[in-house]
Amino acid sequence: MKIENHNIGIDHPPFIIAEMSGNHNQSLSRALKIVDAVARSGAQAIKLQTYKPETITIKSNNKEFTINDQNSLWDKKDLFSLFESACTPYEWHKPIFERAKEKGLVCFSSPFDEDAVDFLEELNVPAYKIASFENNHYPLIEKVASTGKPIIISTGMATEEELEEVFQIFKNSKSKDLIFLKCTSTYPASANNTNIITIPELKKIFNCEVGISDHTLGIGTSVAAVALGATVIEKHFTLDRLDGGVDSAFSMEPDEFTMLVAESHNAWLSLGKVFIGPTENEKKSVKFRRSIYAVKDIEKGELFSEDNIAVIRPANGIHPRYFKGMIGKKSLKKIKYGTPIIDIV
Repeated sequence: MKIENHNIGIDHPPFIIAEMSGNHNQSLSRALKIVDAVARSGAQAIKLQTYKPETITIKSNNKEFTINDQNSLWDKKDLFSLFESACTPYEWHKPIFERAKEKGLVCFSSPFDEDAVDFLEELNVPAYKIASFENNHYPLIEKVASTGKPIIISTGMATEEELEEVFQIFKNSKSKDLIFLKCTSTYPASANNTNIITIPELKKIFNCEVGISDHTLGIGTSVAAVALGATVIEKHFTLDRLDGGVDSAFSMEPDEFTMLVAESHNAWLSLGKVFIGPTENEKKSVKFRRSIYAVKDIEKGELFSEDNIAVIRPANGIHPRYFKGMIGKKSLKKIKYGTPIIDIV
């Protein structure tokens, strides 16, 4: 499959998406600087979030509308205010998309409601992402699937039954390309709660591309995911984790993102193909393997022993597999010290 001019699949380098989320800190200038930094990192894409607070939740003093979790980055914040501070204003989308295009980046977004899809269609987005908290919003998924464009869906919190239902929506739509992203919807996520071994299982179940939406700190989880067949990596991006951005605590800084791009590419290169035997580059080193040599002068008729022959480097003699069979047999000729044994004598 393709998103714009980028091929996505196991035969191609991982498609790496930088998630801006609310790390623009309500500054368009900062948002554009994030675009520039993502481009310098070598990532292929940058993603926004398209919503208005009132399309996600309502203003309410009821306790269920306030986060009450000491371990949460957003403890004691009410949902409406949180989304108000994190949203990307609609009027910013066009200049951000234009800057991304100038920098050679694919730019797309996660819509959080059906009207957001209509808005993004006006900007001719090349793909859509469904966030993990929205993967049970079937009307939204149906709307996105009706566009016929590639769909990327985070799996966080969804049961297998729900993913099956989402998959059926996709199968019955105009869209032909689906990517599931294995995701743990905790912020930050811990490596031991990420379960990336699920990636090949998702590929097996749904026969589609599978990647990772990685909320862990560092690059280890993403690199390991590539080794398990992930073809897409999504990570949050910030200019500076200490600047108080709404998602900055679990986002990657520019230098870290550059390392992610490089090392995930190396992980992909290392997959190679199923191959047993010396590679072309190894063949020149075969001569430095071990073989059987005379390590003392050996007279004709003398018995071979562990004192006069040995398995040593280089590999000009016969294979070490014959060593034990030679012990106790007579030499049929005189052999000088340091001479390779070139046949079974």
